[in-house]
Amino acid sequence: MSENVTYDCIDINKQPGLNHPLLKTHKIQMKPSVSRPELKMRTDKNEASNKKEIGCPHGTVPILRSTKEFITNSQMFAEKHFHLLSADSPGTHIAGVKSSSGPFRGVKAYFNGYKLNVGKDQVSYGQIYVGSGSGNQVNYISAGWIINPGLYGDQRVWTFGFWKGKDGKGCYNTACSGFVQVSKVVPIVQPNDLKPGVPGFLYYSIHQDKNTGNWWITQFLRGAPSVDIGYWPKELFNLFNSGANMVGVGGVVQASRSGSSPPMGNGNFPIGDRHNSAIFTNIEVLNSNYEQRNMNSFPVDYLVDSEKCYGLRVGTKRFFYKYPLGFYFNYGGPGGNSCGV
Repeated sequence: MSENVTYDCIDINKQPGLNHPLLKTHKIQMKPSVSRPELKMRTDKNEASNKKEIGCPHGTVPILRSTKEFITNSQMFAEKHFHLLSADSPGTHIAGVKSSSGPFRGVKAYFNGYKLNVGKDQVSYGQIYVGSGSGNQVNYISAGWIINPGLYGDQRVWTFGFWKGKDGKGCYNTACSGFVQVSKVVPIVQPNDLKPGVPGFLYYSIHQDKNTGNWWITQFLRGAPSVDIGYWPKELFNLFNSGANMVGVGGVVQASRSGSSPPMGNGNFPIGDRHNSAIFTNIEVLNSNYEQRNMNSFPVDYLVDSEKCYGLRVGTKRFFYKYPLGFYFNYGGPGGNSCGV
């Protein structure tokens, strides 16, 4: 990939996501069965999709043009690096929150992303996710911000979506089949040209459709209707029939081969004012009955595996001016050469 990013407007019924062998008889769902309520929160000028709407003609959807090398690298990266907020893989470090008190029908959070100095063989990302595990099997869906120079060829902050299903393989964005793009203006993967120190913002939800069982990703916008970007069909999964066992949000980094870990969040420890470090706010879940609750209404685990390099601090303030913050935490850190294995 390079700075010259190209999207092709593809017939929605001929998009590559539908080429998956498990989707041969799948019928496209054009919108969620139940609309999510619009949110009354502050407007942020660096909101991701307000800046980069594609505007494909009716009946088509934007698909990022990818080289064969990019597709291969996307699959390798997805299978190697994405996991349920765990530091089991060598060189992986985390700072986040998860709950294993499911079943859950969805997760939602408002979070920011920053331009960081990330090496070619390093990765830094912030995500929300749903997951279920049984034995050696795992079903998993995540979405958020990512900086991955080895994959994209630049240090820009990209939005992403990822899934891992019953075939045991993972897929990243629309680089291979599985995800069904529905929005004609907001693609699931897009670059954001952020300036150093100036955050971009995302408000994402991943939720299971009550009628179809498909897993939708929705982006909530300030001062505009929310955008249902697309979904991962239920046919891809075998452990999500009754929802997800766990949900989580947080930051993850992957160190270079030399052992040097990149910054996470905005590169600052969560010390002092909450504006000094990266943040997840309004972290909510859908319970088994599709009722919306703060995540900390359920038992939660706070996860930081390398306190020398990264941190996490749960917030206590209830409002930002008149806007509720809900359950939130600051996180991140500078990384370095002494973060551990």
